[in-house]
Amino acid sequence: MPDTLSTITVAAATALVTTTATGLIAAPRLEARKRRLGEVHTARDTFGAHMLRIISACEQLQISQLPPDEEPDWTPVMRERLGGERERWWKQIDDATRWLIDNVATYAGSWPTRRLVQMPTIYAHHIRMVVLSERDEVTKLALLLELTVPVQRQYFGWFWSRARHIVADNRAFGATIARISGEPIAP
Repeated sequence: MPDTLSTITVAAATALVTTTATGLIAAPRLEARKRRLGEVHTARDTFGAHMLRIISACEQLQISQLPPDEEPDWTPVMRERLGGERERWWKQIDDATRWLIDNVATYAGSWPTRRLVQMPTIYAHHIRMVVLSERDEVTKLALLLELTVPVQRQYFGWFWSRARHIVADNRAFGATIARISGEPIAP
């Protein structure tokens, strides 16, 4: 009987020490890690959402041009409403690019390879500079799409789409960056 009692006592003490140590040391570290990983994935999701917003707003701006003043079918009220919508879409682009540049360290640094870290960093800088530039609207919209579509496809596209377009997307992205920066484009 004493052997059984001592075995039960040792087992209970071991369980108590293990549970206490796990609760005091391991559990808080695991919870903190879980929170950090959640924040990284939330930032990545927001990165993707902002790129989709930029693509969508650019396409809306391209297809919803204000008609000439002489256009008889457009009333001043309709012109004002469409003008308000266009301003709202530009505001969405401005807000999205501001978030991208302000939070680039959070989402870009979370990918495992250097190329995957550099592309969103370069993208965020150039996309914001295009929005701030004094280029005409048509050129801005074209550049915004040329920058955003390849990056969005490489980070959030379907696997086969990413694999099929990786070379073309990297080439197009690099060519657009070179054109914006005024560098000669290599063949």
